[in-house]
Amino acid sequence: MKRFLFPLVLIIGLCLTACGGVLDPVIPTPVVTQVATVTVAATATSVQATATSTQLSAAPTGGPSPTSIIGPTRTLPPVVASSTPRPNPNAPRIEIFTADIAYVYPGDSLTLFWSVRGTDRAAIYRLDDEGQRNQLWNVGPDGSLTVQTARGDRGTAQFLLTADNGNFSAEQLLEIPLLCAHPWFFAPAPEACPAGPEADDVQIEQVFEGGRMIYLAAEDRVYVLFGDGLDPAWTSFENRYVGGESAEEDTNFVPPPGRYQPVRILGLIWRASDPVRNRLALGLEPEVTYEGAAQSDGQTVYIRASDGSVLQLQPNGRGWSVLAPP
Repeated sequence: MKRFLFPLVLIIGLCLTACGGVLDPVIPTPVVTQVATVTVAATATSVQATATSTQLSAAPTGGPSPTSIIGPTRTLPPVVASSTPRPNPNAPRIEIFTADIAYVYPGDSLTLFWSVRGTDRAAIYRLDDEGQRNQLWNVGPDGSLTVQTARGDRGTAQFLLTADNGNFSAEQLLEIPLLCAHPWFFAPAPEACPAGPEADDVQIEQVFEGGRMIYLAAEDRVYVLFGDGLDPAWTSFENRYVGGESAEEDTNFVPPPGRYQPVRILGLIWRASDPVRNRLALGLEPEVTYEGAAQSDGQTVYIRASDGSVLQLQPNGRGWSVLAPP
């Protein structure tokens, strides 16, 4: 038996030697880890994030895979959505407040219509140009009301409807444009309405050293405008010239070269009034007859001049100016 054990041991030892007693080291391969790089774009409604891949090299230790290097997360503030406030269900509700016409001429009447829910008390105020309440009508929750405007009203007719149930109130403003019955003969037009239509007529104008004179055939009147800055700045005279009877000019007066004596209608006023003659002095050019126009808002007078400009004459002779030069 021993003869066979020794060869067997020898054979096993040789096999172990052939197989080799040295072990090859195990080298781990690189580990690819998904790393999220967070880019935060904060808006009122959304947050966006983008991800990129980064390859991390693992140390050849055979240890566990490296831990992700993402930093601490960021908490965004909550998005607050705005909302339209709801009306108080206990407050009165104005359903209708309107008029029977879209605009009104000064002096005409208009009719208001309204309907209110949630109360049996309502009031309508007429507002003045500054928005102050100057007329009052106590009315029911619904109905109609006819209001008369004045000929001097301008701009808009303003009305305020108010409703009150003791605890809550509601109000609504209604504005009705006031249109002029007659258009102005020039633009841009004044805010006030003209008192009447355009007076298209023959006019005579002459420019002087110290102002100008204009005759309006429609009024049969002469307007004298002074340029010396004294009071009054302008005045007017009724025409008293009668063709064939009144002298056309002063034949004894000969003006210097380049100056002119007014004649006929304008000349009669110039010769008869020392203040007019002294303040105007002599004419710079002869008189001009042309198709003119004139209007007034009841106080301020507007006259078309011979050169196409518009002359504005302030009330009571306080002043005058050129509004629209050609």
